[in-house]
Amino acid sequence: MSILPQLSPFTVVLIPFIGALAIALAAGNERLRDLFCWITPVPFFLGVVGQLGPVLEGAGARQTLLEILPGLGLGFSVGPLGMVFALLASTLWLVATPYALGYMKAGGYGNLGRFMACYSIALGAAAGIAFADDLLTLYVFYEILSISTYPLVAHTGTDKARQGARVYIALLLVTSVCLMLPAILWTWQATGTLTLSEGGILAGNVGPGAGAALLVLFLFGTGKAALMPFHRWLPSAMVAPTPVSALLHAVAVVKAGVFVALTIALYVFGLDYLRTLATHPLMLYVAVFTMLAASLVALHQDNLKARLAYSTVSQLSYIVVGALVASQWSAIGGGMHMLMHGFGKITLFFCAGAIYVAAHKSNVSELDGIGRRMPFTMLAFFIGALCVIGLPPTGGVWSKLHLIMGAYDTGQFLVVAAFVLSTLLNIGYLLPPVMRAFLKPLPEGEPAGIREAPMLCVVPLCLTAIGTVVLFFLAGEAFALLSLGIN
Repeated sequence: MSILPQLSPFTVVLIPFIGALAIALAAGNERLRDLFCWITPVPFFLGVVGQLGPVLEGAGARQTLLEILPGLGLGFSVGPLGMVFALLASTLWLVATPYALGYMKAGGYGNLGRFMACYSIALGAAAGIAFADDLLTLYVFYEILSISTYPLVAHTGTDKARQGARVYIALLLVTSVCLMLPAILWTWQATGTLTLSEGGILAGNVGPGAGAALLVLFLFGTGKAALMPFHRWLPSAMVAPTPVSALLHAVAVVKAGVFVALTIALYVFGLDYLRTLATHPLMLYVAVFTMLAASLVALHQDNLKARLAYSTVSQLSYIVVGALVASQWSAIGGGMHMLMHGFGKITLFFCAGAIYVAAHKSNVSELDGIGRRMPFTMLAFFIGALCVIGLPPTGGVWSKLHLIMGAYDTGQFLVVAAFVLSTLLNIGYLLPPVMRAFLKPLPEGEPAGIREAPMLCVVPLCLTAIGTVVLFFLAGEAFALLSLGIN
């Protein structure tokens, strides 16, 4: 029995929203505001961890909040896949908070109360998505996540920031309202329920043509998964401060997108039914194309954050491909990659922000010799890069191995080749910054000596880098947990 209190799922989801209210009310008092910022992630993390024991015993909590009509309501349940997403978000929030405070203060940004309150709401929305028992609940929190992160993207208030934020919110809302919402309503009309169920709810309730159309609507409607051509919001959002980029790319937004894609594949369609649909090969190869095309674009980006943004587009498609290969191995690999990429990518964005704060450099071509001045940051960048590439001793090697095994097991040899090629491209765009930093001399006129970013930035990036190595040894536990919900 867990020594942590067993809170209801809705109570866990509420914690970040309550924290956001406290932060907003204390916005005029810096010490009190920062105290609430530091405190709020702790009970949220403990509340999430408290759900783990029952899930491992096959008795995850379930809670009906509101029944609007038969088969249509708001409710929560804690399953293995949602548990992985919630653990990822709650763990990374613990380190993202000090990083955000350190970065924003060092950069002289204002309106920290509003910023950190929206940050907290975004984590609450992510938890609502993770613990959603049905498509309506998932959709409500999906939209809360989009709206709460819009002020974060536009935070600096510049023309460029406002334009990037408009692209961000427009693409996310257009895809969800015009594609996902009709698919949800169609599903309810056809099946009489929106409850997420093992093995799916569509088989036997819709014809092959309707199922094929619903697959397209759901996957393109999940704009946060960044399938091409609905990926532009993600690089557009890079105008935001780096803590927002880390939140978007590692903790909440994009992970919500691929979590929804996995959830729809597993619990709306079911893997067996998914393989029978006429549009299944089409959507699989859209995801494969996104994976390779985004890697090629990343290869030619000199701006470090832009390079990492297109890397994220590519890595998200690994997870969508894992869902669409429609085998147990690949689906588990997708769930594992959601976890491994989260730790690896937040490390890379933390490092990019630290470089900007300490050295005011934002381009890869400007990183010559910077490893001599920022050894901790660039070593962490190297470890994070290994995780995203999928090399030991980081957890990324296990998720990519399971994805490749799943594709091989189902005879999808072109997908196997795409995974291998994309991994080589990962090396091509993630290792040059490290090589420049450690193997090239400092430019003439730049003083030698260590000059790292503030400790509130450096300590979190070191912890997340260490986390990628820890996950190398805990991959078996992640596999076992995901196996409980992916059959």
